[in-house]
Amino acid sequence: MTQPSHLHPDRLFPASEPCRSLARDLYPAVRDLPIVSPHGHTDPAWFAENGRFASPTALFLTPDHYVLRMLRSRGLSYDALGIPRKDGKPVEADGRAAWRLYAENYYLFAGTPSKTWVDHSLHAVFGITEELSGKTADTIYDAIDARLAAPDLLPRAILDRFDVEVIATTEFALDPLAHHQKMDSDGYIGRVRTTYRPDDVTDPSRPAIVENLHKFGALTGEDVTRWDGLINAHRKRRDYFRRFGAVATDHGVPTANTADLPLVEKQALLDKILSGRHDAADAELFRAQMLTEMALLSVEDGMVMQIHAGSRRNTDPLLFSERGPDLGADIPGPTDYVGGLKALLSRCGNEPNLRLIMFVLDETTYARELAPMAGYWPSLMIGPPWWFHDSPQGIRRYLDQVVETAGFYNLAGFNDDTRALLSIPARHDVWRREVCGFLGRWVGENRLSRSSAEEIAIHLSYQAAKDAYRLP
Repeated sequence: MTQPSHLHPDRLFPASEPCRSLARDLYPAVRDLPIVSPHGHTDPAWFAENGRFASPTALFLTPDHYVLRMLRSRGLSYDALGIPRKDGKPVEADGRAAWRLYAENYYLFAGTPSKTWVDHSLHAVFGITEELSGKTADTIYDAIDARLAAPDLLPRAILDRFDVEVIATTEFALDPLAHHQKMDSDGYIGRVRTTYRPDDVTDPSRPAIVENLHKFGALTGEDVTRWDGLINAHRKRRDYFRRFGAVATDHGVPTANTADLPLVEKQALLDKILSGRHDAADAELFRAQMLTEMALLSVEDGMVMQIHAGSRRNTDPLLFSERGPDLGADIPGPTDYVGGLKALLSRCGNEPNLRLIMFVLDETTYARELAPMAGYWPSLMIGPPWWFHDSPQGIRRYLDQVVETAGFYNLAGFNDDTRALLSIPARHDVWRREVCGFLGRWVGENRLSRSSAEEIAIHLSYQAAKDAYRLP
């Protein structure tokens, strides 16, 4: 049986023997470092309940939009893959049947990071070295299913197994944080932290924005029809999230635009949003103003601000209406960070307490905008390659374009930004190997000493994320 290519010890290291040897020498220093996962979308219920995963399908297929979008691109039905519908119509309920369909089409993932992550998980967690295919589907399904009830395969044990020192989930402003409350009552807090993502009350393109804002006011006891009441409501919710370990906020916005309007214009804009009379331009302006307001609140409370800009979300209206968001139909768009952040940086870019991490899907901005900005503004750092670019080639392009201008210490290290729990160690391993490959090439070109390269590799693989997110 063919073994997955990830089992080769030199995978992802440079092709030339001298540089490959240097990368291979650096890798042991980072291979077994603890994992710091300061931004992601794993389900907090997994860690609160610490129960058995329902099936191999629930572990590998259902939560992973990277996998789903590839299968859909080749005409496979989400119904047949068991993805729930909003209208309650039946979908495939047999996890094994959905798994077989996935396995029969696993060849589609050749060349994608998804295959690297899944192959790594099958081997590292379950000891499976066979290639997933239609022929091996049932054997691999049974091998995984037989192990899922084992104590070492429960969610908290998986964090132990891969030495995940800290992991952050992401919740919206209206979320009651019930799962984090349970972990707190269990004494299991600090390792799993929440992150404040206020898009549900800052993005007027959401159909329920008016209802959400009124709920926000009721939840916080603030009059959100007044601008100062709205901001104080955010202040209170941020404080509540920090009770459950939050060190950061996250903002998923189509653009990086910010604004700094006078109070009378902010109030007029809020009035229009609450009346439901806003248009797309009003929605963009409101998002832009709220990014500046969130930065000002970060100056107050020290929470690290993350801007994930440049995703054109839910581009398939049929999929969105049938099943909801985050199922693979999001597409990158161009992003202007220099012009976009001008208002925010003019207002508070020099504040020592502000820490803003920039993420982008538009790779053309790496060398042109993000690296020069992070190479000047003390408040700015560059987030790791995100989403479509969280891949071996994406990491190489990123390092090639940002390091010479921003240096290594204006980078926020790595975060995996995933919904698939078992892909976390795989993604961090890919990052660590690519960092070692990059540094090995620089040592080979006499651009770095061997000792400096090892120090930087350790920093980028572990300490950078802790420093960037101000983790204790």
